[in-house]
Amino acid sequence: MEGDCLSCMKYLMFLFNFFIFLGGACLLGLGIWVIVDPTGFREIVAANPLLFTGAYIMLAMGAMLFLLGFLGCCGAIRENKCLLLFFFMFILLIFLAELSAAILAFIFRENLTREFFTKELKKHYQRNNDTDVFSSTWNSVMITFACCGVNGPEDFEAIPHLPYSSLEKATPEACCQRELQSREGMFVDKEACLSGVERFQNRQGCYTVILNSFETYVYLAGALAIGVLAIELFAMIFAMCLFRGIQ
Repeated sequence: MEGDCLSCMKYLMFLFNFFIFLGGACLLGLGIWVIVDPTGFREIVAANPLLFTGAYIMLAMGAMLFLLGFLGCCGAIRENKCLLLFFFMFILLIFLAELSAAILAFIFRENLTREFFTKELKKHYQRNNDTDVFSSTWNSVMITFACCGVNGPEDFEAIPHLPYSSLEKATPEACCQRELQSREGMFVDKEACLSGVERFQNRQGCYTVILNSFETYVYLAGALAIGVLAIELFAMIFAMCLFRGIQ
């Protein structure tokens, strides 16, 4: 009976680690896509050091989970106590790091409000100054998502023009409609857009556009994170039980 229980635990351990292996593969693939994606997202990430670091952290976490899932599967099938102990220690560290990140994300979620982004935009945005990381990032976002400001073009009314600008309106170039939504895309009518003709401007705010674009993925990512944490917890329990059961 004890042998049957140990055998059952071994295969359950293998199953849980197989899911960790798949989760790591997904994170690894997502991290690679964010870094090399040719559709413009890479430009946004590269322009922001925080996002750039986050992409590589996700890549590293995916690679680590991929490796640990593989080691856990090998340790369970071969009943190797050294591999199981190594797996347990590292999966515990990852579990605690992910749990800490989730708690911090929940605590600082108020920093992702519409009001916060509007305040930061009006305070730091420098229009077409691509040497400024903040402005360059915002321009890339507005071009990629065909949006303007946080709430709309009115966000830029309080932002001063460049000294040599003779335009009466406050709309930046990044808010103008393009035939192709990329920096290389041709303007539909740049002069009309900058002079305030609304039909040549992207009028919808980026907050709403991005929220609608990623809402499904945010819930999916949250559910996936909870699932990964639960799988890791069960994997650690099975690893210790199997470790103690191996003679």
